[in-house]
Amino acid sequence: MSATRSADVRTAIERCRVEDLTPVSLDAESIPSTAPESLRELQRELDADDLVPARIVVDACFGEDCSFATQDEADRVREYVQAAAFLGASIVTVEFDSVGDESKVRPALAAVAERARREGVTLDVAGPITLDD
Repeated sequence: MSATRSADVRTAIERCRVEDLTPVSLDAESIPSTAPESLRELQRELDADDLVPARIVVDACFGEDCSFATQDEADRVREYVQAAAFLGASIVTVEFDSVGDESKVRPALAAVAERARREGVTLDVAGPITLDD
């Protein structure tokens, strides 16, 4: 254990230097694959164009009243949370219009939000239900 104090976040922020990069939102369907090699290639292409992934937007479907379908869709969203962490994007926005059974969707999204938190990503839910912390 070190006897010196670690630098706090404020010090790190104060020492930031501005880069000439453009933050972008990526539509999930435009990402060819969430496999690591595919994400590395996407990252190389973004870097070459001086783009930084800030957000991944996932168009989800939770309209079916089926536990299996809800879990499959939550698992798909979770893959994009992992992709966001891999790419360095800080937010995953989940957009959906309808909910088949809120009692199934809410806990599924809460689990995805917890995974996102552990990955250092914020899950932003843009739909007819919200996740209360």
